Amino acid sequence: MEVGKEVVRIETDAVFSLQKSINKEFVKAVKVIFNSKGRVVLTGMGKSGLIARKIVATLNSTGTAAIYLHPTDALHGDLGMVRKDDVVIIISKSGATEELSKLLPMLKRLGVKLIAMSGNSRSKLVAECDIFLNISVKAEACPHDLAPTSSTTAALVMGDALSVALLEKRGFTAEDFAVLHPGGSLGKRLSLKIEEIMTKGKGIPVVREYANMKDIIVEMTGKRLGSTCVVDSKGILKGVITDGDLRRLLEKTLDIKKLKAKDIMTKNPKVTQKDFLASFALQQMENFKITSLFVTDKKSKPIGIVHLHDLVNLGLQRR
Repeated sequence: MEVGKEVVRIETDAVFSLQKSINKEFVKAVKVIFNSKGRVVLTGMGKSGLIARKIVATLNSTGTAAIYLHPTDALHGDLGMVRKDDVVIIISKSGATEELSKLLPMLKRLGVKLIAMSGNSRSKLVAECDIFLNISVKAEACPHDLAPTSSTTAALVMGDALSVALLEKRGFTAEDFAVLHPGGSLGKRLSLKIEEIMTKGKGIPVVREYANMKDIIVEMTGKRLGSTCVVDSKGILKGVITDGDLRRLLEKTLDIKKLKAKDIMTKNPKVTQKDFLASFALQQMENFKITSLFVTDKKSKPIGIVHLHDLVNLGLQRR
């Protein structure tokens, strides 16, 4: 436990000190990437290469086109991936990685903008690049100061800082994010609309204001959604009756034969509209501690119902 806590402390300090590196050089990097007509190419060896791949994924998912270039492969043909309008970010703790040192003059020959993400401000890499993002750390979390730990964490956080700054500068919205994440629960939360999942037509449980208890129970039992809406003679929504309402009613009295729907319904129920996001319906249910929402049109007529179980089954509930 003590070792684990010490690792967390050391890496937390490394990330906290990284704030000093969010400076004019960082601003220059954001502007260069934002104004570029090409892509962001990230490269790095070993653990730095793995971090580069993660930054590529984050950039791509937030609206900035990016690719990973393996330094060794670049020296054997993959350098053709790089175009003159691209911006290259080179990640190296020491700034003296052999493969990167060989690749550097080739990149300069292409005339691309070069950003060094390094922990060594005096390295040749930093001297040869146009912009320097300082990711130096006091110590690795490894007790021998060998295994990249704090340094890779710092590089990852710097990549996140760049990605989010670019996201903000581009005005990248949740809708834009949804376009790039159509699959899985994330895409559904950001794009799926209520109209696409609601129960509609004859599947909607509905009774008139003067419906008796037998009709109410038959409707609720038949539709199996735990509730029914109550409408007037014009089909306008007036209230909602739930299973819970019926149970509470039976606790109060056994003389329910004379009661009508309008006598036991909850007036002014929570409703939603078909063009709202399904995630909004889920949020409303959680906020008001209810299990279903009726969907109404502009005339307040029920046109659908959304049940909590449907939303959960679709994977919309946040974990």
